[in-house]
Amino acid sequence: MILDEINEELELRKAVFSHLKLLTAHSPSGVVPSSTINSFEFRGRRISLIVQSGIRKLLGSSAALTIRTTFTPPSELPPYIDDTDDDGMIHYKYRGTDPQHSDNRALRMAMDEGLPLAYFYGIGKGLYLPIFPVYLLQEIPERHEFVVGFESSLSSANPIFKESLERNYVDRLTKTRMHQPVFRARVLHAYDTSCAICRLRHSELLDAAHIIPDGHVRGEPVVPNGIALCKIHHAAFDHNLVGIRPDGIIEVQHRLLQETDGPMLLHGIQEIAGTKIHLPKERAARPDQDRLAERFEEFKRAS
Repeated sequence: MILDEINEELELRKAVFSHLKLLTAHSPSGVVPSSTINSFEFRGRRISLIVQSGIRKLLGSSAALTIRTTFTPPSELPPYIDDTDDDGMIHYKYRGTDPQHSDNRALRMAMDEGLPLAYFYGIGKGLYLPIFPVYLLQEIPERHEFVVGFESSLSSANPIFKESLERNYVDRLTKTRMHQPVFRARVLHAYDTSCAICRLRHSELLDAAHIIPDGHVRGEPVVPNGIALCKIHHAAFDHNLVGIRPDGIIEVQHRLLQETDGPMLLHGIQEIAGTKIHLPKERAARPDQDRLAERFEEFKRAS
């Protein structure tokens, strides 16, 4: 690219990221309707950022601007996540199988130029989690896909774009494996952005807790392996201070029930013993009972 083209691309992409940053800041779970995402305007022109083909490029530009993965039902593993990849990268499929298709050439151009893109990951019907900025790190022709990530991409990113991106984008994303924001958004959406134990609804205080830990052979980032928990109940669950039976009944370690340590212990931990977690409305999004049983055995051993 010549300098004028780079500056034009830079201005457009920074405007896209600013638009998405504003939208996600006002969304409890970071999930935004496609209609709102497509309200983006640049220089007085309205531009749809999510398109049917999944790969958005603008007239006059050869490089992809945005990519999309469609909604996956809660019980299924999201497509293209390589859960054996220690870097947590997502693998994005070609449009078709022809490497010379115009959309695939647009992806390759973005990769070759080190251009940042916005990635829209389907969380529900018409609902997307914007992940930005991301980079196409590698092409795998024999598998008809590109590798998407943001951590190791920083060294190969176009220097002009890299220097111009706001640091908080980069600092936030480089500390996170690629699949984690997707898993969190899907789980929080399934639980209506509330803690399954105490119903706290402040998204900044909520996590997507794994039933079977991430990295375990059965710890896939699927909604039935997740429960939306506030940070205190997530920590208690992870440390086996609190256990959840396969029928959803909560148990608390006996020693904690005997302690006296102020209102947080009393109301936040002791009084939840014997209550039942709140389940998602959608049956396919509810916790997998086999996973709960396996994790509850761990709780009993710790008790």
